Amino acid sequence: MSDANAKKIAKEVHRRRTFAIISHPDAGKTTMTEKLLLYGGAIHLAGSVKSRRAAKHAVSDWMELEQQRGISVTSSVLQFPYKNYAINLLDTPGHADFSEDTYRTLAAADAAVMLIDVAKGVEPQTEKLFKVCRMRKLPIFTFVNKMDREGRNPLELLEEIENLLGIKSYPINWPIGMGKAFKGVWDRAGQKALLFDSGGHHGEARVDIKESTLDDPLLLNTLGPVRLQELKDEVELLDIAGDEFSLEQVRNGELTPVFFGSAMTNFGIEPFLEAFVEMAPGPDEVRVKQVDPTRPEFSGFVFKIQANMNPAHRDRLAFIRIMSGRFERDMQAKLARENRQIKLAYPQTMMAQDRETVEEAYAGDIIGLYDPGTFRIGDTIYTGEAVEFTDIPRFSPEHFAIVEIKDALKRKQLTKGLDQLAEEGAIQVFKQPYLGEKDTIVGAVGQLQFEVLKFRLEKEYNAVVQLRPLLFQHARWVDGEGFEQQKFERQDYTKVLLDRDDNPIILFRNDWALNYCKGQYPDLRFLPNPPGTPGLEQLHGKFDL
Repeated sequence: MSDANAKKIAKEVHRRRTFAIISHPDAGKTTMTEKLLLYGGAIHLAGSVKSRRAAKHAVSDWMELEQQRGISVTSSVLQFPYKNYAINLLDTPGHADFSEDTYRTLAAADAAVMLIDVAKGVEPQTEKLFKVCRMRKLPIFTFVNKMDREGRNPLELLEEIENLLGIKSYPINWPIGMGKAFKGVWDRAGQKALLFDSGGHHGEARVDIKESTLDDPLLLNTLGPVRLQELKDEVELLDIAGDEFSLEQVRNGELTPVFFGSAMTNFGIEPFLEAFVEMAPGPDEVRVKQVDPTRPEFSGFVFKIQANMNPAHRDRLAFIRIMSGRFERDMQAKLARENRQIKLAYPQTMMAQDRETVEEAYAGDIIGLYDPGTFRIGDTIYTGEAVEFTDIPRFSPEHFAIVEIKDALKRKQLTKGLDQLAEEGAIQVFKQPYLGEKDTIVGAVGQLQFEVLKFRLEKEYNAVVQLRPLLFQHARWVDGEGFEQQKFERQDYTKVLLDRDDNPIILFRNDWALNYCKGQYPDLRFLPNPPGTPGLEQLHGKFDL
């Protein structure tokens, strides 16, 4: 590769910013995503539209069920430019039942934005997702949302973040007021107040910002003498008693920069985005690198597969996180799982319902490849020297049901739907030995996934089903010498199934059944994920935490 091409790759990689937003449900994550897109000005992937004026629903919630329920049940990928940066935003489900999708998506991120409701503080799902980010050593940026409503004392929130999550915090800015009295934020580095139009904006308009200093009559007139003195005291306290800022500690995941604002009214979004793109690492600056992102050879991995994003096309996209080199349309690459060359055809982005072809992309970018059934979640593709990425965990389901088709003539549609949704990772499909397709059993991490399964089978595959629950609590893949299926089939507290790769998996009625079998069969291993596939426990060890 020529020096010019090497410099081109290095420059493009350095200006990428790829991050995920994590939060508890109802913290305002979808609204925050929308407003970041508003300030970025363009959206390119995952069922998006060009602006909120063109849609009555959130652009990141592209699935019909999401629009009906007002929740995010699937991750989406949104790309937009901001100044000289190329931003890849990974919007993740907040609901705990879809945390498996979130965990996979976090594997494709270089940083995370943790959204916290000012009234509720750190909530359980946020804490769980924070731990996964910490495990991956992702830099974590905190945005305290809904400052236009009354909430908890900001100092109390900082203390909770540090005590509950075990990470130091540094307020990059500080709120001026709260609720109806929220006037803006104090920029600590710039030593200036950023005052927002108090009228507020609920959607399309960017807010106007006026700058002011502590001795500026504008600030006195805006706040009044009492509130101005309170602000001066708070600023002084932060400077004296707060932690020192360290970009190195931010990049190492040891210090979280904290911002305050209101996504609903657009207050504080622009100051956050301005600071974030400067502080967040590019792919070449992340702490844990599995491959040099500036190496000339292309590599990437599949972290998400989504079918029927455009029902008119009935197509399927595999989402690839590029890890190194330069991607070019129609290039040849090797699929590591099958050790064969494939053509990376029809790389796509979307603008509303109009699709565009990707000509080139670089490490940090997310691209959507047309997938006729070639890819699986976790697949590595590469050129040049062999690499393989194995950080996509697979989870043991906790809920099980038998799928019953109402119209036997629709079994072909049912089979296709179950196969495609299983390949997405939305559910897991199991076969009963010797029964073939009869009484197909599905497993899910969260109960709400079954509701989504029924909805999508009916809407996307024209297959109306009933799900008959099975009273089992645990699923374990079995590995080791001396496994005899018949012994487990004879018990009423266990049931043997086969996964899509014909690996045996055992369902256990309860904790007692699982522990009893562990004691009865010491030569067998009962694994929470298929043999050779990483779960969270393995990743925890791999990342040396």
